Amino acid sequence: MVRLVLFDIDGTLIHTNAAGITAFGEAFREVFHYPAAVRGVSFAGRTDTGLARQILRAHGHEPTPADFDRFFACYLGWLQHILGRVGGGIFEGVGPFMADLRAQPERPSFGLLTGNIRRGAEIKLGHFGLWNDFEFGAFADDHENRNEIARVAQKRGSDRMKRELSGDEILVIGDTPLDIECGRAIGARVLAVATGHFTVDQLREHKPDWAVKSLAEVPATEALR
Repeated sequence: MVRLVLFDIDGTLIHTNAAGITAFGEAFREVFHYPAAVRGVSFAGRTDTGLARQILRAHGHEPTPADFDRFFACYLGWLQHILGRVGGGIFEGVGPFMADLRAQPERPSFGLLTGNIRRGAEIKLGHFGLWNDFEFGAFADDHENRNEIARVAQKRGSDRMKRELSGDEILVIGDTPLDIECGRAIGARVLAVATGHFTVDQLREHKPDWAVKSLAEVPATEALR
């Protein structure tokens, strides 16, 4: 029985019309004077901290902690500003799926497993009224590698329940092959949704337990048992 459900954010719960990517680009322009820093960079399934390091190194700059602090402070300001004008929304099926989870006799805990930094996740989900639905999370502040973020999420979930959670008690929900990979890294079950940049067939190649077009297609009871 699944006791913990870990959700990715971008492409899984919400779409923001690339607000995060745009904010990244604006922050690199403002802080480091790189006018086209995000051009050609793949963001799907990646971590904010890993992407920032990759882009800085591509420009011949080995980042310091102070560089990250300056960059992300600027990024968060741009993210709030851009979210207010680009629209976006919650994906089909998310609300009913989460309501169905809450209605189960043995309700699982809800957590976040995301490549966003924590404050970025809060800004994005808060914008759509979803932040308070989650009890805890693991973020790019915790590690640059998504598989390690999954291990952090497993430990935090175990700490909350005051016992060690096995992989088959955890369900990871995400929209990219990297979400599937990080779920497998902790032995979790994986529900892949084709609401991001990958099709159902592309996701199935990575062998999740389920691959569906959206959360509207899978009952919570099936995903939990």
